[in-house]
Amino acid sequence: MKNVGEQQDILPELTDEMVGDYLRRHPDFFIRNAQLVEQLSVPHPVRGAISLVEWHMARSRNRIDNLETGMGLLVEQAMANEGLFYRLLKLQSRLASAPDLQSFLERLTRWAKEMKLASATLRLFPDKWRIGAPSCFTHLALSRQLFEPLRVQRFGDQSHYLGGLNGNELLVMLPQEKAVGSVAMSLLGDQGDLGVLVFSSRDPQHYSAGQGTQFLQELSILLPGLLERWVERL
Repeated sequence: MKNVGEQQDILPELTDEMVGDYLRRHPDFFIRNAQLVEQLSVPHPVRGAISLVEWHMARSRNRIDNLETGMGLLVEQAMANEGLFYRLLKLQSRLASAPDLQSFLERLTRWAKEMKLASATLRLFPDKWRIGAPSCFTHLALSRQLFEPLRVQRFGDQSHYLGGLNGNELLVMLPQEKAVGSVAMSLLGDQGDLGVLVFSSRDPQHYSAGQGTQFLQELSILLPGLLERWVERL
């Protein structure tokens, strides 16, 4: 028959999981052992050790701080979305009331300048729009063949590109523009196959990867329907 010392030797060592499981199954443990709560200490990176009560309070404060930070971000996002909505609504109202295509393009450019941008440009693919001669819209044409290398290089599998363009790319997209620092480009239409909307800035840092594209997304879907008032779709 084994003695008490031998029996203790074969007892399994407690693990974190076993202790945690016991406490979950006995939620009144710290009520029955209230004095133990005050005696326990937890390692602290600055103070060396703190009581379990202090540790719990610190965790609660951190949780509250994180919640407040999250709520703040949600409020900021809501305000940004509200501003985005009103900017889009204002632009849509202006464009929808344009009497002709020239006025439409001028209003788009004027709005861009109000946003401290250099220009706003629409380029359309001739295989999707009737813009060939004797049309008055030939200046909007963008060769799909010339655009394809740029699309692969800059857009990849995305619908938008924000950043800089090299000299050859600028000749393709904005042949009349000077001193372009950065651009925001969006493929037009649900499938992104109707053309390209380009906003340009003289500031090389104005547009860069990682910026939000929700406004571009909304415009890329809105503009083709407005353009169909003057330009026939193929």
